[in-house]
Amino acid sequence: MKSYVELHCHSNFSLLDGASHPEDLVSRAAYLKMPALALTDHNGLYAAIRFYKACLKAGIKPIIGAEMTLENENHLTLLAKNNEGYSNLCRLITRAQLGQRKGSPVLNLETLARHSANLICLSGCRKGEVASSIIFGRTEKAYELAERYIGIFGRENFYIELQNNLYPEDKHLCHALVGLAEGLRLGYVATNNAHYARKENHRIHDVLTCIRDRTILDECDSLRLNSEFHLKSFEEMAQLFRDYPRAISNTLAIAEQCDVNLDFSGYRFPEFLLPQGETAREYLAELCWQKAHGRYEDVSPEVESRLNHELNLIEKLGLSGYFLIVWDIMDYAERNGIPAQGRGSAANSIVAYILGITRVDPLKNKLFLGRFLNEEMSSVPDIDIDVSTNHREKLIQYVYGKYGQAHTAMVCTYVTFQARNAVREVGKALGMPDHLLDRMAKSAWVYSAKDIEQDLAGIEEFSPYLKSMPWQEFTSLCREIYDFPRHLSIHNGGMLVSSCPLTEIVPLEKATMPGRIVCQWDKDSVADAGLIKVDLLGLRMLSLIREACELVEKNHDTSPALTAVSAGLDKLPLDDEKVYDMICQGDTIGVFQVESRAQMQTLPQIKPRSIEDLTIEVALIRPGPLQGNMVHPYIRRRKGLEKVTYLHPELEPILEDTLGVLLFQEQVIQVASAIASFTPGEADSLRRAMSRKRSKDAMNELRQKFIDGAKKNDMETDLAGRIFEALEGFAEYGFCKSHAAGFALLCYQSAWLKHYYPAEFYCALLNNQPMGFYLPEVIVRDAKRHGIEILPADINRSAARCTIEGGKDCPERRVRLGFMYIKEMGEKAMNQIVAERERAPYRSLEDFYLRTRLERQPVGNLILAGAFDSFGCQKRQLLWQLGLLEKTCPGELPLRFSDITVSLPDFTELEEMKVDYEVQGLSTKYHPMQVFRKDISGDGLLKSSELARFPSDAQVRIAGYVVIRQKPPTAKGFAFMTLEDEEGMINVVARPDVYKRYRQVFRLEPLIVVEGTVQKRDGTLNIIARTLIPLRHFRNAPLEPQNSHPTSPL
Repeated sequence: MKSYVELHCHSNFSLLDGASHPEDLVSRAAYLKMPALALTDHNGLYAAIRFYKACLKAGIKPIIGAEMTLENENHLTLLAKNNEGYSNLCRLITRAQLGQRKGSPVLNLETLARHSANLICLSGCRKGEVASSIIFGRTEKAYELAERYIGIFGRENFYIELQNNLYPEDKHLCHALVGLAEGLRLGYVATNNAHYARKENHRIHDVLTCIRDRTILDECDSLRLNSEFHLKSFEEMAQLFRDYPRAISNTLAIAEQCDVNLDFSGYRFPEFLLPQGETAREYLAELCWQKAHGRYEDVSPEVESRLNHELNLIEKLGLSGYFLIVWDIMDYAERNGIPAQGRGSAANSIVAYILGITRVDPLKNKLFLGRFLNEEMSSVPDIDIDVSTNHREKLIQYVYGKYGQAHTAMVCTYVTFQARNAVREVGKALGMPDHLLDRMAKSAWVYSAKDIEQDLAGIEEFSPYLKSMPWQEFTSLCREIYDFPRHLSIHNGGMLVSSCPLTEIVPLEKATMPGRIVCQWDKDSVADAGLIKVDLLGLRMLSLIREACELVEKNHDTSPALTAVSAGLDKLPLDDEKVYDMICQGDTIGVFQVESRAQMQTLPQIKPRSIEDLTIEVALIRPGPLQGNMVHPYIRRRKGLEKVTYLHPELEPILEDTLGVLLFQEQVIQVASAIASFTPGEADSLRRAMSRKRSKDAMNELRQKFIDGAKKNDMETDLAGRIFEALEGFAEYGFCKSHAAGFALLCYQSAWLKHYYPAEFYCALLNNQPMGFYLPEVIVRDAKRHGIEILPADINRSAARCTIEGGKDCPERRVRLGFMYIKEMGEKAMNQIVAERERAPYRSLEDFYLRTRLERQPVGNLILAGAFDSFGCQKRQLLWQLGLLEKTCPGELPLRFSDITVSLPDFTELEEMKVDYEVQGLSTKYHPMQVFRKDISGDGLLKSSELARFPSDAQVRIAGYVVIRQKPPTAKGFAFMTLEDEEGMINVVARPDVYKRYRQVFRLEPLIVVEGTVQKRDGTLNIIARTLIPLRHFRNAPLEPQNSHPTSPL
């Protein structure tokens, strides 16, 4: 049989070494008619599941392996013969990864010998111990090493690996290795040490080599491989090893021995520790009936019926233990004061609601269970838990402690090459100048590196390069490196919990976070392997709400509102007209999920007056509904400008809450059930199928099944087809209603805090950054517009975090910035300042310095941020004093500043604002437009407060500081910008032609003059831009486009 199997192959999950996606390698192997293919990435099984799935789809056998690094940095190739061998491979990789510092895995021989069963070992590439010994003339050592591996693996499982990549020494090396194999009665096998699928991929491999070794192509000849390390056909390999035909046939013999199954769905989750004599089903039911009266004042027949139905369904699906595990986590959170709530489709479940896993009543909110649980479901449903970011680690440690380190690990995520990092790293490898790469990266607005060329082509600055060969190569390499993994990180919430030790299933390794262990699979691989994860997702809004409530209790006397606050806002009435008034005005900076420009524009039109309205608002302004053309029909119907219609009377009870517009995923399931008599499982499968790309034949099959079901219900074929098309056009973009309902609750709670307790709200908001749409500088100015003064950091008043000044006896509360906002202020320095101050207040800079002895940089930044202003000295004077203090050694008497006089000019407004931005990213005193207004006062530039008096279609000229720039893919080429001046915010819309003409200004300039037309509609005001001009082009405005600080207007 004329076949060959590559047994030594690296994907791009051999980070910065392999140069092809696993799927591309499999596709190429199938094209070359290989019956099987091995994946042997460096010290890991990161891509094993992706590779396994791709092989099964392509009809070739997957062989799971890894190239391991030994103690002397030599390599060894291991292949799993069966699932026991696979588990041993996982254990070996884990030991290698955990036994050394992160990024430097090493496997020792003792560990290898302990876990060698059912593994096939190949002696390795040129970096293998046997081959490298021969290369360096130590033949006896090579024999000795080979005999050692025979002792570990057995003669039948150890093969000498031959490679011929057309290097000068390859023929001699192969000859010597074959002689060794024959002398020791060993098999030998040919491999090509493939690092990419096709020969032409070698160029991206060269670039990856440069990125890995921090060099450039012109200087890395000694590091680069030649172009022969690709997958080769039987004919090519047979020619290369024509003197050793057995080396080719042995690849088939080894492939025959390897058979691994990577379906781990049988492992499920750990057993929940139950009271003696009770089953999981009994204990779950007991908990639910105990807690039902806490959730419902009247446990109605409807509640009883739904609860019994769910409990029976949960037991039938074998999920009672899973619900108990999630309940236990939430119960621990509640008992320990950790703000947490379930999110997503879990809120469709009354069991989840009664147990306190979710906060949304599925009956009151008409949530459909089939979206979360149904009899036909084949996988465990996700119950994602949002937890306060400040408390998340405590909850994670509880799960570790409960189920043990051996059974629990964080899921990893892969940080991949996308547009901006591809530009920087590929460009650097090609030797392009740093200043050009910096401008290109900042100019790039696309996410995908595949779109770099088109994205940058319209910017005049780069037009001289577009037709050059280096530019073509640069953009081609950016496209090729797109979505390659760059390094591993920790998933933002996923924890893998298993009934068996995880090292039997997946390798573990150290995360960048000290003390944290991650598995080598991402969430998709975990799901595809049939494993279960629990998502503990850090949500800063929960931290904000908790902190704001604590500040309210601390700073206010007892009031009816404080009853709700002390309960964490869970008991808050959801019908406060004043809160809805504020939301309807679009006054929502900092309010959860409704602070974007699009939300602010929509709120005055929809005018939400209930939590149900907010649920729709949260779901409506999303890429999906916008792209699915759902937004404008809903708004027109909400305003009475368009009649509410339904394609069929059966749709009215399903769509009446959304005015006949399909908006929620649950509605797809309900429509399929009502019109075509689909079961909940069939309907959810239809929703899933529609939300993914399917072949035309597959969609036609689904369509026919739907129409056939509708016809059995006496519906005409044409009408059934129209309803199916409506579902199909929507399903890809729909939003989960239960998810929106949970977010709507947080939206209302945050709006309530902003309205009634603004000082506490803004203080907590500043303490929980980054969060939401806006930078802290915008939040500071919004606070001022609401009458809350934000004070600069003060050496005798500030804490590490922002604080409230003015307690129960002071009606005017102010927020004091914390030291956390000042650059170079580490946690140790902040704690030291506060601890030393508790002994006695600081009397001067000299006193502060001699008591703390902090380094110059943080002290200088404290001075520039105004933290020492209360001492009455100018900032330049203080910096001069700091220079003298630095020269005073510990134990010496300090210089008396009163004896030394020096006259230094004070900072100008411009200089003070500049240093504010440089050291803390914001200015509590100056707005950029306030500083520059006098220099442009003669240019007819209006303030934001003056725009209201102009009618629609009036021509105006405005200027402002850019706080948001957006060009959504759903906006048909339109671009949007929010400008801010010293008195408010201005929405600017750029039509496609205007954006194209002023693209560089739109993307890069911090302060912009806009000439355009006033548009007033439904309580909103926009400026439709005609021209965009950098403010620095106006007279007397001494501005540069950017400086080193990303938020600086200078």
